[in-house]
Amino acid sequence: MYLAMNRFTVPLEHAAEFEDMWLSRESRLNELPGFVSFHMLKGPEEEGTILYASHTVWQDEDSFRAWTRSEQFRASHARAGGGGAKLFTGAPRFEGFRAIQHIAAEPA
Repeated sequence: MYLAMNRFTVPLEHAAEFEDMWLSRESRLNELPGFVSFHMLKGPEEEGTILYASHTVWQDEDSFRAWTRSEQFRASHARAGGGGAKLFTGAPRFEGFRAIQHIAAEPA
């Protein structure tokens, strides 16, 4: 399993617009082999900003890398550069993780 995360620091005054941008965008993730799940996470508020993180789970790192080179990636990120940059401070911070342990819930 491979987890790909991007963190965004968003000023409070842009939080609603940032959320709308993500919630209204067309996701093409499910078209790619190896895609497992996606979550957009809203974190804590601190010093006039809110931390957000996009969290994508892939079967393996190769599947994630294939996504970043795909037509679906380019299409789903087409709006990201236009206007979105003013909604968060700095650049998104990417973090990639390979799973070394997995514990699943027991069926009830």
